[in-house]
Amino acid sequence: MDDERGTTERVLTLLGLLQQRQVWTGPELADRLGVTPRTVRRDVERLRALGYRVHASQGVGGGYQLGPGQDLPPLLLDDEEAIATVVSLLAGAGGAVAGAGDAALRALTKLDQVLPARLRHEARALSDSVESFGGGRTPVDPEVLMTLARACRDEVEAGFDYPSGGGVRRRRAEPYRLVASDRRWYLLAFDLDRDDWRSFRVDRMTSVSARTWHFLPRAAPDAAAYVQESVASRVYPHQARFLVRAPADTVRAQIPASAAVVRQRGADCEVISGAASLDFVLLHVLLLGHDFEVLDPPELRDRCQALAQRLLAAARTRAS
Repeated sequence: MDDERGTTERVLTLLGLLQQRQVWTGPELADRLGVTPRTVRRDVERLRALGYRVHASQGVGGGYQLGPGQDLPPLLLDDEEAIATVVSLLAGAGGAVAGAGDAALRALTKLDQVLPARLRHEARALSDSVESFGGGRTPVDPEVLMTLARACRDEVEAGFDYPSGGGVRRRRAEPYRLVASDRRWYLLAFDLDRDDWRSFRVDRMTSVSARTWHFLPRAAPDAAAYVQESVASRVYPHQARFLVRAPADTVRAQIPASAAVVRQRGADCEVISGAASLDFVLLHVLLLGHDFEVLDPPELRDRCQALAQRLLAAARTRAS
């Protein structure tokens, strides 16, 4: 019985390893499991007998790879992966993935039935806390999301067509993270052609593919912060910074995350935003209802004076 239990645990560990990475060599698996390559080959045959299609290839770049099967075999998820799956399904049910609503809800129900008791409460709490109205995020192809997610996980280059300068160009990138805003999905990646970090809208990508070429991860910026700043200011021809005399939490509740970056500065906060027109940014900050001062650009102070004079003129005209 002990031998059987040990073999079962080892085979489940092997399955978990194969799900973590695209390709493992026999010696790598043997080292992880503390067994011989011959035992690894036997355990692979046990997984195949259970319905898992484990491919084996020889030569440079070869090894063991878990492939799709004809029937859906059991999945092995640890606690964090199970909760992450629930969150992803909730995103689909809320309209973040095109056409996924009904299927996501069915999958959530099935997952809830098999979750351990220690996770079921957390999963149900997540399910009960999510609602949606309107159209939600801009729909994206779920296969594109999965392709990019795998490329981020496996640290392999990705290629895709993307609008640029009135046309469409093929881009090569080292994908780092997928980031969801309140409106869209974005990919933070190192653009190999421009030799710099960039954020890409996933709904604008076409012909998305992941290569087999592995890259060495670079020191990356904070994904969410970088994408938010890109969306809120860098994509616009004009950027502005303000010091707003109110706590950051108060201002964040007034401005969508996709419209501005809000950072605490003592008792006040700094607001960074962008637009096609500086007057547009200025009016939005004015309508927040807090005292503020312009930090950048300097010419925006002149626009404040011009706007103030126009408003005073309008007030005098009405009074007369």
